[in-house]
Amino acid sequence: MSAKFKTGLVSISFRPLSTNEIVQLVADAGLEGIEWGGDVHVPHGDLEVARATRELTRDAGLEVAAYGSYYRFDDCIEDSDETGPNFDAVLDTAEALGAPSIRVWAGRKNASECSDLEIGRIADRTREIAEQAARRGIRIDYEFHDNTATHTNESTVDLLDRVDHPNAWTLWQTALQVGHAYRSRGLETLLDRISNIHCNYFGENGWPDQFALSEGTEEWADYLKILNRSDRSRWILIEHVKNNAVESFRDDAATLRRWLAGGDR
Repeated sequence: MSAKFKTGLVSISFRPLSTNEIVQLVADAGLEGIEWGGDVHVPHGDLEVARATRELTRDAGLEVAAYGSYYRFDDCIEDSDETGPNFDAVLDTAEALGAPSIRVWAGRKNASECSDLEIGRIADRTREIAEQAARRGIRIDYEFHDNTATHTNESTVDLLDRVDHPNAWTLWQTALQVGHAYRSRGLETLLDRISNIHCNYFGENGWPDQFALSEGTEEWADYLKILNRSDRSRWILIEHVKNNAVESFRDDAATLRRWLAGGDR
């Protein structure tokens, strides 16, 4: 297995499962860590659950890879009717969980639907929370996702340029309903600004057309070649599996481990 990568699961892939079941599932699959979600398994602000989950994860010989929050910058968007989690609660929870990073969502609209003022406010607020988190040794990572200001390669570069803070990064996953070439160009462009990878394989129709990871071997071989140009250590975390099935996850985990060991590439 490549020394540059650690492998794990994003817990929101199995929201119906308990934290105990997820820990056992990941350990049995031979992966190394878990990105715990803030909506079900480690709720924002519940420090007791966060500490218990931290111990449960470590007792199983696993690591907390990240905290997957649902902070969406509602506190800096004027006239927003949404009330997402308070960032102070998110940060306290991540610290109690022992998470090295926090996933945040860059608003609730594509950048093309946002005014320059809205993008500027997200950038300014990101700089604030990146500094706040840095004081506790925790990184800020944007979700790379549609319906946010980081929905394209170009919009993600623009937002990170505006933020211009060493503690603000982006996650990366295969953007939906775009071609392989566009995905590869984005990965190359963002390579030095990408923290962790969310690993999945969707059909051409996108969500929820999930395929087995093995069906994406050829495409992912290209992505891994690009990632291997960097010396940065990263988590590659399986997120979403075919039919949301535990057996699909087991197969995907075996595929990911095989890829990183040099097989099927």
